[in-house]
Amino acid sequence: MNLEHFIAKRLITAKDHKSSISAPIIKIAIIAIALGVIMMMVSIATGIGLQNKIRQKVSAFNGHISISNFNGNESDVSIEPVSIHQKFYPKFKNIEGINHIQAVATKAGMIRTEAAFEGIVFKGVGKDYNWENLKEYLIQGKIPNLNSDLNNEILISQYLANRLNLKLGDRFNTFFMKEEENKLPNSRRFKIVGIYNSGLQEFDSSYIIGDIRHIQKMNKWRPDQVGSFEVFLDDFTKIEEKEDEVYSETSSILNSQTIVKKFSYIFDWLKLFDTNIVIILIIMIVVSTINMVVALLVLILERTQMIGILKSMGANNWSIRKIFLYNALYLIIRGLFWGNIIGVGLLLIQKYFGVIKLNPESYYVNVAPVDINVGYFILLNIGTVIICLLVLLIPSYIITKISPAKTIRFD
Repeated sequence: MNLEHFIAKRLITAKDHKSSISAPIIKIAIIAIALGVIMMMVSIATGIGLQNKIRQKVSAFNGHISISNFNGNESDVSIEPVSIHQKFYPKFKNIEGINHIQAVATKAGMIRTEAAFEGIVFKGVGKDYNWENLKEYLIQGKIPNLNSDLNNEILISQYLANRLNLKLGDRFNTFFMKEEENKLPNSRRFKIVGIYNSGLQEFDSSYIIGDIRHIQKMNKWRPDQVGSFEVFLDDFTKIEEKEDEVYSETSSILNSQTIVKKFSYIFDWLKLFDTNIVIILIIMIVVSTINMVVALLVLILERTQMIGILKSMGANNWSIRKIFLYNALYLIIRGLFWGNIIGVGLLLIQKYFGVIKLNPESYYVNVAPVDINVGYFILLNIGTVIICLLVLLIPSYIITKISPAKTIRFD
């Protein structure tokens, strides 16, 4: 251990100054850093967690990229059929990063019971549908059986079931309008075999999921005709890049659209969280740095006589400044240690117990999700140390103005 480290540790640590003026100020600085780290960790984990969870939910119901006729991208219901005989179906062979593609179709309808009625969108899916994306939202029952003959099993949201006073095993009538005018609507009697709750009101208030063959039959489509294709990616961050590649692999009569464009109002709202995270990081680092500056200035003023003695012994200004900066680093690390311990603990409690609840109508989720990313937390700690030490170089400059002759005589 060199002289600078020894002096920093033995002479000007908070432990050695329990009865000094600097002791409470040092404690406040450590607490401020710890609280700042906790706030920054929570803001990053919850902000990124919420973004990821909502993206996951939106893609679970729509895929990352949809392929349909040009006049079908902006509509919630399938207008014109698309043949399944495409070079990209059932698998994109020329594009990497695509893990699944499925054929679907949608049709608007109305559920009518004895006591109520609700407008809905019936989403027809086939044997290629990946139910794994929805299984985590299944709260009752099972997945509809699509491997046998055409049946009336459907999946309905808890939101719709509550509004229509329906439960698992109930049957209800659904009416679908025909394309031709003055024609009686198509009627289907479905049976509820599963109830889901995604917490995403946008879809829970509308979608019921069943066999695509119902839509093919009502729309008078052939068995090889569907409404659109849903494409799922391995990496969401490459969605814009993959959309261009998908578009180049489709025919001229088809168009592709990402969920970022289709649900732009949701993703524009999610972008605000990035701004909020940055603002919180800046505020917390500024507060922590100000507290450290005050603590360092108090330490310097309290140790004026020691500085004079060290200068009289031949120590240069930079060596003495490093003593105080080492001590400041020690205080910063103490604050980071307790901040990380408490911050990670709070995040783990939220992750596994879901203590903090959210209004799904406002936030699209029932529980505040967290994303504990070790890489982000390491960068946060390193960034905090670097920024604090760089800023502390300024107040430590006061040491160069201290005169040995005057300070040695001072008692």
